[in-house]
Amino acid sequence: MNKKTIILFVICLAALLALQIKFFLPFMYEIAASDLFLVDSKDAANPMAISNDMTATAFSHCNTYLKNDLDEDQSVVFAGQPTNVWSLGNYEYIVNADVEITPKDAPAATHHYVCRIQYANGDDLAGAANFENWNIEGLTGLTPE
Repeated sequence: MNKKTIILFVICLAALLALQIKFFLPFMYEIAASDLFLVDSKDAANPMAISNDMTATAFSHCNTYLKNDLDEDQSVVFAGQPTNVWSLGNYEYIVNADVEITPKDAPAATHHYVCRIQYANGDDLAGAANFENWNIEGLTGLTPE
């Protein structure tokens, strides 16, 4: 590369950086500060573990999903209550619980799982008992303790 190409490259790079800092970054800050990403819901996020009717329903539906996901020859025994449930807001929950899974011809193993679940009907809680109104976002931790 010759000297002119390197200088032109550095000038273009500096111009792109200046353009980003002066124009795009303030625009992005303005968008982030706006109500564009705000979800208006009666269910507020809570950093502490909580227990209410919706968290109990979320726990029940996570157990139903887990039972349907396992093989038919495995028997499962769920804990009576979850270890913890956190509300992420907008009726989305993180459920942390134990389950004992007994495969056919093998000893039982206790698993500690985490389930992320969201109620799809927003503030209309009339259909909360229906499994079809919930979305399982993820399920992890099914390794034996």
